Amino acid sequence: MESVKSLKHINILKYFLVILISSTLLAISAKLKIPFYPVPMTMQTFVVLLIGLCFGWKLGGTIITFYLLEGVFGLPVFSGTPEKGSGVIYFVGPTMGYLIGFIFAAMLSGFFKFDKNIILNFLKLVFSVSVIYFLGVIWLGSLIGWDKPIIDLGVKPFLLAELFKITLLSLIVTLLNDKLSILKRWL
Repeated sequence: MESVKSLKHINILKYFLVILISSTLLAISAKLKIPFYPVPMTMQTFVVLLIGLCFGWKLGGTIITFYLLEGVFGLPVFSGTPEKGSGVIYFVGPTMGYLIGFIFAAMLSGFFKFDKNIILNFLKLVFSVSVIYFLGVIWLGSLIGWDKPIIDLGVKPFLLAELFKITLLSLIVTLLNDKLSILKRWL
């Protein structure tokens, strides 16, 4: 009986550490800005999808939810924090739809089965990241008005950077597919 309790404590600690380290990496990826045309690129969506790939849909969704809660409670984990505000005020701003989309994108990338077919892997990742933009545009349109050029503001500037990140991630997941499966089984 004691060994079962000890094993449960070890599992809880293991999950807590994975969640804490992953949400920290996501926060770091939000702060690193890489010069890119037409807007600077962060590696946030790359890390969101990678979290889902590495840990599966349940833990991936949990990690992103924990990250969002960190931001809602005022930790400067989002891309524009603290300079553009923090906490709930920042969260319900123009990027809220994108941030909520992170949960679903991580879950989708964690749900899909990836293999050695780079084209199918690429398409699955495109679909996963599209959820971020879909929810982002819906929230942005609701916030600033549907008469504004929402796609021009909330999608087009990021397409080239997303293409780069998804291509890179497609290569990684195709080449390291076996290693990612081992990681999911370990957890």
